[in-house]
Amino acid sequence: MKICMMTNTYLPHVGGVARSVSTFAEEYKKLGNKVLVIAPNFDGAAVPKKQEAIVERVAAIQNFNGSDFSVRLPLATALSDRIDLFEADIIHAHHPFLLGDTALRVAAGKNVPVIFTHHTRYEDYVHYVPYDSPALKKAAVNLSTEFANLCDGVIAPSESLARLIRRRGVKAPIAVVPTGIDVKSFAKGNGARFRKKFKIPANAFVVGHIGRLAPEKNLAYLAESVALALKKIPNSRFLVVGGGPDEEKLRGVFQKHGIEPQLTMAGKHTGRSLHDAYRAMDIFAFSSFSETQGMVIAEAMAAGLPVVALNASGVREVVQHGVNGYLLPERTPSRTFAAHIIKLHGNRTLLKKFSKAASKTSLNFSREHCAELALAFYEKIRQDTRRQRLVDHLTPLGTVMNRISIEWEILARNARTLTTAIAS
Repeated sequence: MKICMMTNTYLPHVGGVARSVSTFAEEYKKLGNKVLVIAPNFDGAAVPKKQEAIVERVAAIQNFNGSDFSVRLPLATALSDRIDLFEADIIHAHHPFLLGDTALRVAAGKNVPVIFTHHTRYEDYVHYVPYDSPALKKAAVNLSTEFANLCDGVIAPSESLARLIRRRGVKAPIAVVPTGIDVKSFAKGNGARFRKKFKIPANAFVVGHIGRLAPEKNLAYLAESVALALKKIPNSRFLVVGGGPDEEKLRGVFQKHGIEPQLTMAGKHTGRSLHDAYRAMDIFAFSSFSETQGMVIAEAMAAGLPVVALNASGVREVVQHGVNGYLLPERTPSRTFAAHIIKLHGNRTLLKKFSKAASKTSLNFSREHCAELALAFYEKIRQDTRRQRLVDHLTPLGTVMNRISIEWEILARNARTLTTAIAS
């Protein structure tokens, strides 16, 4: 199968969507499929030639509105020769705007099905747009829902998100397919090597967190909770891996508590270094409400880490309270969250029990299994849409009318979103 994936974020950007696209691309190729990724240019470390060989880059604005995202310039990519020559069987959009619109146009012009992965709750990210407001959040919900209904099929990374978007009005067929992880690699990380590099004592109790350090991640709460715990645990550290606009806010919480030396900000890591980072931790702490899948939690569990987290979308599918960690109510006070970290530190038998269960849980999220689920959904959508695509192909004006219809729907949707934004 020839699969063209269009995404607004990709390597070397470090984030959930970029990692999801690259993971599936690698697995699809391993299974004998051909893959083309359309993505914006990004500042940062060079992508290995083998990974970059399947990528067609488009011009983009870097660090949009203070974020670490690139925003594709309007009309920065037309139907390039590479897309034409690729002759995709499936177009897979990973965002409901920018290159998402391009995906709809390409699919309509090529008369092939388009799949959309609803990676996130987009209303949680409107703070990156000027004049954030409840009306804009509603516009973000409507935009992603309408986009999903212009597609032939939708992938939800978790059952929680699948239920949510159905309630919001998504009528297109939905499949639940998490982003797979390399279970074996995370299990084999060298934690001692990472601790030595960042001068963390070998016998220290390390609470860890990995992810983008951004407002939607509820990091002020997490930092407060972990700081309260570490003040009660001798020889302890908070190891934070990642980067983003909220890095200084996180430091500020530890400064306030007078324990900044117990905070290790390790920056962004990928590949073997990321695997080592997980293994350098004793437990994993997580408090985000904006996740649609618990990818970093699954990775942590593959490294054998019990998880202390808040009950939220994408998290509850991975963390089993009292089995592989603690899944605490949404409005849990910071002191209660801290108490559960302290409890795990004080009970090594329980810590070991949770660790073993976490490793077992991670097997449900192997990248091989998840890629097979996605490919099966592709094939189902291809079969379900085959008759209509054949009619369009045989009708001289079929494909043209389909393209006109898509253009009209995109224009109408964007007009509604713009009206809502202006009204707000």
